[in-house]
Amino acid sequence: MSFSVGAIRGTDGGARGIVDHRLARRMLISEVKRGRLREEAVCDAHPELIRAARNVGTQTSTVCPICEETELKLVTYVFGHGLQAQGHCVSTAEQMRRIEARSTEASAYVVEACVECRWNHLLRILPVGGT
Repeated sequence: MSFSVGAIRGTDGGARGIVDHRLARRMLISEVKRGRLREEAVCDAHPELIRAARNVGTQTSTVCPICEETELKLVTYVFGHGLQAQGHCVSTAEQMRRIEARSTEASAYVVEACVECRWNHLLRILPVGGT
């Protein structure tokens, strides 16, 4: 494996990677459970994210780690050249297939959200398109 600047940035022809934020998620949840961080500090989802989660989010079987009452929803936003500056909220598998088929590279940000307590966390960033 090469550790050149191009390899790290993903510009040397190598595979683009997935950025996973599960460790940061675990740390935040742990801090809330220990009382070191107030729930209000992590239950601060933007109203647009909650609206997207409620209307087009993908239902999961994962219970919210903060309120422990509601199952979380996943919302995917895609950012890249030729897309809206504020990102494109992907609501169907067909939309994702069209983005994946694009010749330009983009990044998909998968966010989990609780529509009740407003917990939200970026789970992972995935490369899409560029084929």
